[in-house]
Amino acid sequence: MKALLVLAISSVCLSAFADEASPQVSQQKTAVEQYSYSSELDIAKVISTSEIPSVCEVVPAQMVYLDSHGMQHTLEYRVMGNGCSNG
Repeated sequence: MKALLVLAISSVCLSAFADEASPQVSQQKTAVEQYSYSSELDIAKVISTSEIPSVCEVVPAQMVYLDSHGMQHTLEYRVMGNGCSNG
């Protein structure tokens, strides 16, 4: 009987924990923000940046970072490709 009670309480606790963890996962999947010169960025830690292609033109790039509150953001910006030569 005690084992059944412990099992019932454990399942309630696990489901409550799962409900609590779910919003954190959904918060991590944020929309891509477009960078502009007037953007006020709060970058505490850069997680990743996209690879810059070997073309001689302006291309989009992305950076994933954490702000000072631990929230994850994805920022899209424009950068010159790595394919230009100086001579």
